[in-house]
Amino acid sequence: MANTTYLSEDDRRRVSSAVSQAEEQSAGEIVTILADRSDGYTDVALAWSAAASFLALLALAIAPDFYLGLCERLIGGWIHEWTPRDIFTVAATVVLLKFAGVMLIQLWQPLKFLLIPPQIRSARVHDRAVRAFRIGAERRTHGRTGILIYLSMREHRAEIVADESIASRVDSSVWGDAMAAMLTELKQGRTADAMIAAVERVGAVLAEHFPRAGDDVNELPDRLIEV
Repeated sequence: MANTTYLSEDDRRRVSSAVSQAEEQSAGEIVTILADRSDGYTDVALAWSAAASFLALLALAIAPDFYLGLCERLIGGWIHEWTPRDIFTVAATVVLLKFAGVMLIQLWQPLKFLLIPPQIRSARVHDRAVRAFRIGAERRTHGRTGILIYLSMREHRAEIVADESIASRVDSSVWGDAMAAMLTELKQGRTADAMIAAVERVGAVLAEHFPRAGDDVNELPDRLIEV
């Protein structure tokens, strides 16, 4: 993953402080993760390059005289007797150039992410959030009260994943308020405030359903995790 910095040290302290304050009111354990991106999407880039190569080959098959004429002009305008070997060579060259060209232009990240279908971005962010939750929070608390707030910047996607005790008592639609609060801040370019807003909303829900007990201990780190 790219090592892009979205937050200052003060921002990180503010997010961690928000987590600590939210957890003081409930038995829940909130984990926050900020990711630059959730996948490399190499398969998508390869698919676009393969599609461009196929279309170039199809165009050559549909209008061979036009493209072979272009080749003749490139070699000085001499009339050329095209053999099957020559035609296959031209076709292979076109396919390779198209494939390499489309791969190269996708090295520009804004274009690469523009070409990724929204449903694929959403699925990859969800999968990454679930994997991160399973590694960092699932069943790692005494009461199964861990919850993950995951924000992936390049995909413009966020996920909230809750442990089994929370999921069994709180409908997933309840987290919509936290997501909306996060989105409002993100639209203004305030990434830290977006995370804090989500933490506060999640904390309020946890405080209602899982009030803090007198012997409650902090079982998961409060610091923001950046990947």
